[in-house]
Amino acid sequence: MLKLVKCGFNSTHPEGILIDRPQGSGYYVFVLFKSRTQVQLTERSWMANPDTWTIFRPDTPYRYRNLDPSFVNDWLHFGGEEAEALLSELQLPLDEPVPAVYSASLSRLVMELQRSVWLGGPLQERIISSDLTGFLMKLGNLRRLRPRPERTDRYFPQLSEIRSRLYSMPQQRYTIDELAAEVSLSRSHFQHVYKELFGCPVSLDMIHSRLEFAKYLLENGSQSVGVVSALCGYENETHFMRQFKKFTGRTPSGYRKSLRTLSPTLPGK
Repeated sequence: MLKLVKCGFNSTHPEGILIDRPQGSGYYVFVLFKSRTQVQLTERSWMANPDTWTIFRPDTPYRYRNLDPSFVNDWLHFGGEEAEALLSELQLPLDEPVPAVYSASLSRLVMELQRSVWLGGPLQERIISSDLTGFLMKLGNLRRLRPRPERTDRYFPQLSEIRSRLYSMPQQRYTIDELAAEVSLSRSHFQHVYKELFGCPVSLDMIHSRLEFAKYLLENGSQSVGVVSALCGYENETHFMRQFKKFTGRTPSGYRKSLRTLSPTLPGK
C-alpha cells in the first residue's frame, strides 16, 4: 500500500520560498514547479521552468528556491512498501527535471488527492493509496504522450510566462483580450493554443490563481472575507464567495474554520 504523508495543491508563497533538506526528506517528494526555480542537488543544479516536475528520492539531499518574486507549486510527500517498485515499473525518472505534458491535468490530480485527505472516513487510507497509485500511473502515461504540435509549441515560452504571472500575481486583473494581445494572437486563437498547451482554459487558471491566493490569505492571516476578496482582485465580495464555494466546496469562512482540524496534515512542502 502506498502512503501519502502530506500534499499541497497550487501552494502560493507571494514572498518566495527556500526549501533545504541536506539529509533528504525521508520520503519520495513530487514537485510540480509553476514558477522559475533554482534546484540544487549535491553535485549538480538546474533551473526548473514553469510546468516542470521532479521526484526526489527519500535520501537525496536537495534545496530549491524561487527565481521569480513569488513561488507556486504542487507537491506530494509519499512512501510505502510498494513505492520503489511502482516507480521502477513506470520508469519514472528520479532526481531529474521533466517537462510536464498537460500540467493542468497533473494539478487536478493533486487537487483530487488533497480532497481525499480532507474527506476522511474509515476507508481513507485505502482510497488515498488507490488515488496515489493512479496519480503515478497517469504521470507515467502523460510522460509518454506525443509532443505538443509545433504550431502551438512555439508559443510555449510566452504562454508559460503568462501562466506563471497569473499564479504569481493573482491579485492583478487581466482580460483575455489583453493577454492575447501580448502574444499577438486573436482572442479565440489564444484561448485555443493556451488550452492545447496546458490542458485547461485560461479563464479557469485565472480563477484558480485567485482562489489559491485566497486560501493562502485565509490560512495565514486574519483579514475579513471582504478584504481577502479585494486582495485577490475581486470587485464583488458576493461573487468571490460564490466562486470560492463552487470550486472548494466551502465558504471562505468555513474553509478558515476547517483549518483548525486539518492543520496537522497541511503544513510543509
